[in-house]
Amino acid sequence: MRIKELAQATGVDVETIRYYEKQSLLPAPARQDNGYRDYTDTHLEQLAFIRHCRALEMPLADIRRLLSALDAPGKPHPDVDQLVQEQIERVRARLKSMRALEKQLLLLKASCGRCDDDGADCGILKELVAAAHGEACACHSVKLP
Repeated sequence: MRIKELAQATGVDVETIRYYEKQSLLPAPARQDNGYRDYTDTHLEQLAFIRHCRALEMPLADIRRLLSALDAPGKPHPDVDQLVQEQIERVRARLKSMRALEKQLLLLKASCGRCDDDGADCGILKELVAAAHGEACACHSVKLP
C-alpha cells in the first residue's frame, strides 16, 4: 500500500509517518518500480502500535525501546514494566499540576463577583492585569507544584 493509504488506515498524518521512518521507529519500506513507498501489513501493525503508545503520551524514546522488546520475543524485558511505571509517574505529575491550575482558574473565576454593577470594572480582568505586572492576585495564592 502507498503512504496515503497507510495514513488513511491508521489515522496518522503522512508527514508523521515519514518522521517515524526518519527516527527509525518504522522500517523503511520497499520501493515500487515507480519509486513509491510500498508499505506492508507489518508497517500497518507497527504504526498502529506507535499511534497507541503516542495516545498514552509515551515519549518516542520509550516507544523505540518498546519496539525493540517486540522485536526480541522470548527474551525477558524487565525495562518494559519500568517504562510504564515512569509514564504513570509523569501522568500523575501532570494531573497534580492540572489540579493546581484548576484551583487558580476557580479563584480567578470567583473574582468575577467583584465587578461593578455596570460590569465596567471586571474583577477577572483586574486579576489578570495584576498578575501580568507581577502583583499578588487571588489566582496566584495557589502554588504550582
